[in-house]
Amino acid sequence: MKSRLWVVLLVWITCLFYVLFQGGKTSIMLFGMVSLLSIYLVLGKFNGTGRTKGERKLTSGNEHADLLHAGDQVQVRLDLQIPGILPLPYVVIREVLKRHNGESWSFEESLIPNMRGNGTLVFQTPPLERGKYHFTDTECVSEDIFGLIEHKGKFQAQGSFRVLPRTVFVPYWQLYDRNSKLSGPQTAMMKSRRETTQINGVRDYVYGDRLSRIHWNATAKTGQWKSKEFEHESVPKTMIILDSRALGYKNSEQYELAVSTAASLLEYGSRERMGMGLCTLSEKTTCFQPTDSLNDRYKMMHHLVDLDSSGTGNLLSGVQESIRFFPQGAFFVLISAEHNSEIMETLRFAGSRGMTACHIQIISKSEPKSESEWISMLRTRGIKGYRVSDLQELPSVLGGGNA
Repeated sequence: MKSRLWVVLLVWITCLFYVLFQGGKTSIMLFGMVSLLSIYLVLGKFNGTGRTKGERKLTSGNEHADLLHAGDQVQVRLDLQIPGILPLPYVVIREVLKRHNGESWSFEESLIPNMRGNGTLVFQTPPLERGKYHFTDTECVSEDIFGLIEHKGKFQAQGSFRVLPRTVFVPYWQLYDRNSKLSGPQTAMMKSRRETTQINGVRDYVYGDRLSRIHWNATAKTGQWKSKEFEHESVPKTMIILDSRALGYKNSEQYELAVSTAASLLEYGSRERMGMGLCTLSEKTTCFQPTDSLNDRYKMMHHLVDLDSSGTGNLLSGVQESIRFFPQGAFFVLISAEHNSEIMETLRFAGSRGMTACHIQIISKSEPKSESEWISMLRTRGIKGYRVSDLQELPSVLGGGNA
């Protein structure tokens, strides 16, 4: 751009000498035209592209960008204000969206600002996977009407969001069946949890509620139908252990399946109001004690957002160091792609601590889905085992469709 400015200045000086030494109407007219063009180009340099301000708004199909799940798209609305005297013919906007693992996406669009220098740009991201995302500095590029000089500017507009892991609806988990041979007497429960006679609160009326469930006082006060909420029978606590060590997964898709499996089980526990905790073994071991609190469950889900398979330690050692977070008599659900002596030792250690061990083996799609020797060996030792190669298979596998 500087070289072009020097060319314009050189042309203006040449025309000036032409007027001084040659004279005449032609030289004066040429000098006047070049002077006007030079003034226009100089004013364009200070027109305000470098002082552009913008505000970014993020929306999604859920109307809340902070509730995004993997596979969702984000609609970005960027409102620009470009100060200046002269109108711009067009402005090119360049955006870069970065993920926590270093991946990035570039977006480039053009818009025509109005006479006041205001403009709005709307675009949509591709389907996003789980992770933390943020927009870097937005770059604005404009040119004069002759295309001689290019003007650039950057500004920072707040724009960050999180994408939760991909999940699938799990209607029933066979592990909790009281008729299961793998459920001890201290951890057995009914397929559907029965309600007690203890009132726990008031909820909105659901079509099909019996007349005896109607809470007449709350209905009269609010003007809307309300029903009594009863406490449920106590259920065993569950600890989900996610193996996040790099050596066990052949590719990123296999690890994403493991994370999605853990997230789907957390959602299942939330719906069933079960005390469920999470322990991830990555570069460092992070544990959340079993709870049925929604706030704690959100913390677990957000912990999975930017979790990477970067661990290198020993699985059993990580579990032993965090044993204080594992209640005695709880379900010990290990999600891992490995099936070796280390996994077996970890499951045996859980059993020695009074927990009911379970292994969800994450396999690649190329592996046969039929029952493996590993699952058979687990069953001979009284340990429940599942094999999952696709997230959509998880409900059927956990419900007893196959193993």
